[in-house]
Amino acid sequence: MSAISKVLSILAVALALAGFTGTAWAADPVHIVAAENFYGDLAEQIGGSNVTVTSILSNPDDDPHLFETSASTARALAGAEIVIYNGADYDPWMDKLLSASTAPNRIAIVAADLIGAKSGDNPHLWYNPKTLPAVASKLAAELEKRDPANAVQYRANLAKFDAAFKEILKKVAAVKASFGGTPVTATEPVFGYMAEAMGFDMLNYGFQVATMNDTEPSPRQVADFEESLKSGKAKILFYNSQVTDDTTTRLLNIAKAGNVKVIGVTETEPKGKTIETWFSEQVDEVQEALAGQK
Repeated sequence: MSAISKVLSILAVALALAGFTGTAWAADPVHIVAAENFYGDLAEQIGGSNVTVTSILSNPDDDPHLFETSASTARALAGAEIVIYNGADYDPWMDKLLSASTAPNRIAIVAADLIGAKSGDNPHLWYNPKTLPAVASKLAAELEKRDPANAVQYRANLAKFDAAFKEILKKVAAVKASFGGTPVTATEPVFGYMAEAMGFDMLNYGFQVATMNDTEPSPRQVADFEESLKSGKAKILFYNSQVTDDTTTRLLNIAKAGNVKVIGVTETEPKGKTIETWFSEQVDEVQEALAGQK
């Protein structure tokens, strides 16, 4: 066997052992870090098997407002190529971590920037019907740039997500058509954007903002809130099931005594759910609650 033949033979064996099949070498997965697990879920849906995703806030039993960064958080970000976070002062620790650990090839996708939200706005942007489709589109475009060989897959995954999310928005529109103008209230403005999309008249917003900002609502705000429940004016009380205190418990008891429907919402995607099932089930619960009051 000639020297060239030996080299080719050795190369063929090496390629076979490496799993080479005549196609391009498989690229390493794109490492994505999401501040919140619903953005992480979205990254997995759009990226599929071509990405690895780390979600920092992922436990639905924890209060996101009490989160503190750690060395493991910093390590996760250090290797990230794409970072997704909420912005609008919801996760300010992300700005600090990214500033402390710069990387020339890393890009940040900030939900607030994509929909024009700013400091002082209700920061629970994922419940805004515009947010997740905007993040999905931006992410798919970025993945296409980094991994053009799989562009068709990213586009297909984006189309699949958009189609599923549009079905949820149809359900939201149906609630609005049947129950738009219904007065509702909440302990915090977590579900605020979705309640607005449903056309509800949100009561006691000042109380909600005070609670969200860990300040005491005024006596007048407390009295008005309680009266909206006792009188039955508010048809639904939304509450943050991840954050309960004595005030929340008292309001829940007043609502139940007044036959006001109580619906818990969360700031973290529940375990075993996807964005689609999580949102769809919440919309269904609202629909059923109001249908039962007709």
